[in-house]
Amino acid sequence: MGIIVPLFQSSAVARNRLRRRLREILRRDVLPFHQLPPIDVVIRATRATYAAPFAALRAELTEAARRIA
Repeated sequence: MGIIVPLFQSSAVARNRLRRRLREILRRDVLPFHQLPPIDVVIRATRATYAAPFAALRAELTEAARRIA
């Protein structure tokens, strides 16, 4: 699994925070409950992802995992 967080003129702190949030959602909410097939998953954040609330990120990633499984 890979997480791509582009610069978008954000600070290193903002990029690392976003990366940690996405990784935590995947670890806690997606991987234990969804039986994903053995594939490589790459998550690419967009500019709007920096301002998205945690609940919205969780809902979107969970929905994407449900569609894959």
